[in-house]
Amino acid sequence: MSTTRSHERLSNTVYERLKQDIFDFRILPGDRLTETELAEALKVSRTPVRQALHRLEQEGYLKLAFRSGWNVLPFDFDRFEQLYDLRIILELAAVQQICDAELTADLTALAAIWLVPEGERLRDARAVSENDEAFHQGLVIATGNAEIARVHRDITEKIRIIRRLDFTKGERINATYDEHAKILRLLAQRKAAQAAILLRSHITASKAEVRKITLHMLHVARQAMR
Repeated sequence: MSTTRSHERLSNTVYERLKQDIFDFRILPGDRLTETELAEALKVSRTPVRQALHRLEQEGYLKLAFRSGWNVLPFDFDRFEQLYDLRIILELAAVQQICDAELTADLTALAAIWLVPEGERLRDARAVSENDEAFHQGLVIATGNAEIARVHRDITEKIRIIRRLDFTKGERINATYDEHAKILRLLAQRKAAQAAILLRSHITASKAEVRKITLHMLHVARQAMR
C-alpha cells in the first residue's frame, strides 16, 4: 500500500471515529477539540486528525475556533429533516417510475430479504440498518436512472449516522419488515398510489423516531456530564 493511500485510510478511520463520537454524544455540542489532544488520544499523528477535522467542518459538525482548536456545533435537526424530505421525494418518484415502466422491475433480491417468515427476520440492528439502506436504494436503482440513484446515495451517506438509531428497538425492526413487505407487494401489483402512501408514512415514522431517540441520547449525555 502506498504512503498516500495509507494516510487516506488513517484519516478516514479518524473521521469515522470522531463522527461516531459526536453522534453517540461522547463528544457534546459546545465541546472544544484540539489536534494535539486528539492525536495523543487516538495515537496517531496530527495530519490525519487535521484532515478529519476539516472534513467534519465541511459537513457542518465543527467550527474552527478563533485562536486554536475546534468547537462542536449544535445538532442540526433541520438539516437532517430536509435530507429526509428530499429522500421522500426521490423515492416517491422511483415508485411511480417502477409502476409505470413497460418492463416489470426486478425486485427479487429485495423480496428474498424482506418477504420472509417472522422467525427468519434478522435482529441485529447493524445488519437490519444495512439491509434497510439496500432496500431503499434498490427501489431507486430499479428505475434505471443513474443520476437519481447517485443523488439518493449521497443523501443516504449523509443520514446514515443517525438513521441506524431507528433499529435499536425490536418493534421498529418488526415494523420495517412488515412495511417493506407491503411496499414490495404493492409494487408487484403496480399499485403506485397505495405504495407511495405507505412509503411516505414509513420514512416519516423513521424520521420522527430517530429525532426522539437522538434528543433522549443528548439529554442523558448532558445529565451524565453534571
